Amino acid sequence: MQYLMLNKMDQDRLLSQLGAMPDFLEASFKTISPLEAAAPGPDDAFSPVEHCWHLADLERGGYAVRIRRLLDEADPWLPDFNGARIARERNYRSLPLAEGVAAFRRARLGNIAILRALDAEARIRRGEQEGVGAIALCDIPAMMAEHDAAHRREIEDWKRARSER
Repeated sequence: MQYLMLNKMDQDRLLSQLGAMPDFLEASFKTISPLEAAAPGPDDAFSPVEHCWHLADLERGGYAVRIRRLLDEADPWLPDFNGARIARERNYRSLPLAEGVAAFRRARLGNIAILRALDAEARIRRGEQEGVGAIALCDIPAMMAEHDAAHRREIEDWKRARSER
């Protein structure tokens, strides 16, 4: 999905969908216990608390950094965000779920505010992302949406597996 190819209404819709992800997390996990929050998904996929903290850390240490660097630097090289390594180092399963959702909400809404305020010239600022190649600032919302969709699928799989027990 090319953000610049979308009309203004579809761009706004995409940013609104990104803004809804924290609500999806909250609704998906509002009734689970701390023990359930740490239970891995099928095939040892992330547990609910790992999803929340991974999304928060990616939003702060991945997307926010990329946005800032693409705005501030000429043709920056953007390192990959190693989510699996960070999850192990931070021991996400030991962290509070609600704080992860709140951290993600703050970071996501901050990034969306920046993206909404970009002018046409800023949207086409380019850099090189490790493992991806050339990207422009306008590519970030679509990358975020694709990543959210993968987490939504994993969370739905987790909920389905939980209900089948």
